[in-house]
Amino acid sequence: MKQIVAFFLVFIFNLMPASVWAYDLAPAVQHIESEWARIHYSVAREQQDKEFKYLLSKVTDLRAQHPKQTEFIILQAIIVASNAENVDAFSALEAIHEAKDLLVQAIELNPKALDGAAFVTLGTLYYMVPAWPVAYGDNDKAQQLLEKALAINANTIDANFYYADFLVTQGKQEQAIKYFNRALTVPVRATQIFADTQLQAQAKLAINQEGHKQGFSLAAN
Repeated sequence: MKQIVAFFLVFIFNLMPASVWAYDLAPAVQHIESEWARIHYSVAREQQDKEFKYLLSKVTDLRAQHPKQTEFIILQAIIVASNAENVDAFSALEAIHEAKDLLVQAIELNPKALDGAAFVTLGTLYYMVPAWPVAYGDNDKAQQLLEKALAINANTIDANFYYADFLVTQGKQEQAIKYFNRALTVPVRATQIFADTQLQAQAKLAINQEGHKQGFSLAAN
């Protein structure tokens, strides 16, 4: 009987519109995002591997329950990629390839999920990881993906910040400052105040560093 009831519930849930899923699962998504920010910004490096792996187990469980929810695929990729800094070189290489595969899958399922976060994350990986034959680093691909994220939603802190950071790596400091400033003008999300304010603080720091070097205007008020 329990198996029959469980099957029936799964069948009913799969008939629900995406908007209902988004509403019901929003707290879980927000919790994972908040925990990622706490670990990334507040936990000592030597403790991050353990905490990221625990958080990854939570996301993996959620994905198993909701395999069609793109948000959990993106979050899994972000956690895997973030923890690459805390493992050995071979494991890190495996991690960045796993993250790439997850993000490609997410884009195929729902490119607009989490305001285009899959494009932001994948674009960032493309300019941060080594090029072939070590990995898949590609600045042209990175630019395409990051600009796609901005096309989906130009009013996100992440999309503006990481596009600006990419521009810095390309020696385009003046353009970068423009997007860092845009990141500062985007309102902080009520559900992710800590994460957003941390990233905006990094944008201010980057503006001060690059702006003073080049003599450009500093952060917008």
